[in-house]
Parts: sequence; structure tokens; C-alpha cells
Amino acid sequence: MTRLRTPVTDLLGIDLPVVQAGMSWASSCSALPLAVSGAGGLGVVAAGPMRLPELARTLDEVAAGTDRPWAVNLPLHRAGADEVVDLLLERPPPVLIASQGGPRRYLERFHDVGTRCLHVVASVEHARKAAEAGVDALVVVGAEAGGHPPPAMVSTQVVVRAVVTAVPDVPVIASGGVADGHGLAAVLALGAGAAQFGTRFLASTEAAVHEGYKSAVVAAGVHDTRTVGRGLGVIRALANDFTGRMLDLEESGAGEDARRTAFHAATLKDAALHGDVAGGKVEAGQSAGLVDAVLPAAQIVERIVAEYRTALAALPQPCDD
Repeated sequence: MTRLRTPVTDLLGIDLPVVQAGMSWASSCSALPLAVSGAGGLGVVAAGPMRLPELARTLDEVAAGTDRPWAVNLPLHRAGADEVVDLLLERPPPVLIASQGGPRRYLERFHDVGTRCLHVVASVEHARKAAEAGVDALVVVGAEAGGHPPPAMVSTQVVVRAVVTAVPDVPVIASGGVADGHGLAAVLALGAGAAQFGTRFLASTEAAVHEGYKSAVVAAGVHDTRTVGRGLGVIRALANDFTGRMLDLEESGAGEDARRTAFHAATLKDAALHGDVAGGKVEAGQSAGLVDAVLPAAQIVERIVAEYRTALAALPQPCDD
């Protein structure tokens, strides 16, 4: 198998600097993480929307299905997060990727059971705090990302370079706007040790979302996402009836109650599981415009590696003439 060694691959024991994002519903299953880990990357189970029995079953399926490293993503703000932590400590994954909360809440207990702990950040300030707490690596998210982009909306290129400069001893995984091997080459050049791919793996055969959702991602252009929900928890999603209503309310100066009602009337579950791509929250990043087909996850990983090689070969080499 092809290997691309970086500080992140060495830390996690993976062959390739390709991390599949933990995406609610899409990777709240075993199939997608198993396929990515089996192809040499890091597959990630999204624990966010999962009930404990379903999560326990999925953890068992992934643990039994591969001898390669894999991860669980846990948003610490989710209801019942403490119970999820207890379950994960009973069935410790090789890697934990935590977000939306402080790392001191969980770090020591997972280190005690041998789990590598990565923390999601979107600023130099939070990166420094996580590094001081003792996390093993950082996932640094830029504004192009789908789902919940950083409030300051700093681009991936800028925030990743800033974090790498600020905490040079902590390995970094860059997330947001990366969909192919050219993007991987770009973030490695910034000093990251891997890239996290979310939207690209939404359009995989193993992603546990409705086919209409996948088709919407493939059909989207780079200008077809919107950020809505200011003051309510901003999300980036594909433009549709829901984002149109939200933008109308925001631009007209509607009160918070009206905006909140409209924001919560639509859900990611409506789009992901039921195929309501007009009225649901079709969360996706700007890189949807770079996704051209629904493919098996292992083939996506292979394509990323081939594109990475092409990107490197096309770069001009220094000369003294």
C-alpha cells in the first residue's frame, strides 16, 4: 500500500494523511469509517446524533471490521455527552476527535486507556489552549467548511498557517475547502500533517445519507453554499428554500424569535435521512463545487493520492539560473 509519512500519520499509525470528517448521519455508521480506514486513511464515526445502543453496536462493528486505526468524533455539547464518554471509555477507540467544548473535560481519562486525543479548533487562541491542555493533535477548521464553520470566517489557508506557526510542536489536520489531492498538497505545504475531507465523503456510496442529498452535493457549484443562522449557531449549507428564508429574515432585520423559529423548523436529519433537500439543512462545504461524482470511499482515497502525485509533479522546481 502507498504510504505518505507525516507527523500525523506517524502519530495515528495510518498510511495516508487523509482523515474522513465525522459527519452527523453520513458517518454515524460503520460502513464509511471502515472503508476509509481500510484504504489507509482515518475513518471517523460521528457520534453526535447517535443513541447509546446504536453507538455501541457501531463501535463493535468497526472494531471487529478492521485492524487499522479509526476514530470517533464527539461534539461535547450534545445531550448526554457524559454518557457517551462513559461508553467510549468502555469501548475505547484508537482515536477520539472532540469538538465544541474544552479538552480538559475528557483528556486524562482517554489517555489513560490509550486513546489518541485530537481536538477541533478554529483560532490560534483555542489552539494554544488545547495544546497547553495536552491534546495529541489539532483539527483546524476554516471558513470554507460545511456544517459549523468558525464564527470569525477566517479561511483555511490563513487559519491553518497561523496555528502551525503558533503551536509548531503539535501536529495539525487542516479542514475546510479540501476535496482532492491538490488541496491535500496545499495544506501540507502550509505545514499541516493531514487534511480532513468532509463534503468529498458525503458523496460516497457508503455515506449513510439519502441519495438526493448526495446528488445535491454533486450538482452544486463553488458558489452554491450559504452561511445562515447568525447568533443562533452559524451553519454552511447548500442554497435551498431553507437558506433563502433565513437570508430573507436576516437581511430584513427580523427579530431573534422569528429567526430562531425558522432556523429550528428545518433539520439536517430532514435532508440527510428523508431527502428533503429543498426544506432541510443540506450541510456541505464550498468544496461541493469540486465534487463530480458519487464514488466508493476507497476509490476516493485512491483518487486523492493520485491527484496529490500529479500536483507535486506539476510544481516548479527551484533553479539557480
